[in-house]
Amino acid sequence: MNQLTFDNYQKHADFSELCDHRIAHWQSLNFHQDPNKDVILFIHGFPSAAWDWHFQWKHLAGQYRLLSLDLLGFGLSDKPTEHQYSLLEQADIVQALLSKLGVKQYHILAHDYGDSVAQELLSRQEAIDNAAKIQSICFLNGGLFASHHRPLFTQKLLKSRFGGLASHFMNKASLSRGFNKIFAANSQPNTHEIDTLWQLLEHNNGKRVLPKLLSYLDERKQHGKRWVESMISTLVPLYFINGVHDPISGQHMLDYYIDIIPHPRTTALDVGHYPQLEAPEKVLSLYQTFLTEIKG
Repeated sequence: MNQLTFDNYQKHADFSELCDHRIAHWQSLNFHQDPNKDVILFIHGFPSAAWDWHFQWKHLAGQYRLLSLDLLGFGLSDKPTEHQYSLLEQADIVQALLSKLGVKQYHILAHDYGDSVAQELLSRQEAIDNAAKIQSICFLNGGLFASHHRPLFTQKLLKSRFGGLASHFMNKASLSRGFNKIFAANSQPNTHEIDTLWQLLEHNNGKRVLPKLLSYLDERKQHGKRWVESMISTLVPLYFINGVHDPISGQHMLDYYIDIIPHPRTTALDVGHYPQLEAPEKVLSLYQTFLTEIKG
């Protein structure tokens, strides 16, 4: 499988000032040429970047108009040190980008931290009349329900009063060990993936902001009830693709989703926390089928 290098990822990035921050984003080549094609917005997880979606992007670019971004504090986007990071601000940034590009309706494909941003966007749509309408959401592994999210010890350490010290001593080897734990045994990350994810994390001295980004764990508890109520009541088609061997949000998260979401549409995969990297072809196929079926 051809994989996107850090240099090419950086080379094709556009940058916009959104909510007072310089945000990296990407559009497919047909984005402004085919206004009748549906838009798919990719929202990445912690601690990576929109790079995670490179396989799905390559294969969906002909059928759809594609849009992705590195959220504030991630990848190539600004990483202000003295900043109170918030999932709500990330949703503001997404909405500002959609508005800038004139997007009126869109599908969301989200993972991990991005799931929470998608939940906030859905909740806003259910409460007020936004300009851009969500047509569907496909969630990959993430803390959809705060009560069932199981953060790693490393995440707890980074979030603690020792977070600054822990992030200072973090290196590519420790990142690799962490990813090995959350990928399934039969779909471990390769050297290229670890190298690229480390470059994206370290870019613009990004290690410094990791402890501050982890405030999202508290925000999930704070806003979780509102988000889940929106998921239960919405008419927007929802789909959950879950890597069941994920210690953070695997089978236990999927079971709870099935318990509380009306008429749940789900698929269990024999992988870990990063289905889009561990089983890229399968995620692509499942997502294409979902989009085809909801269009009728």
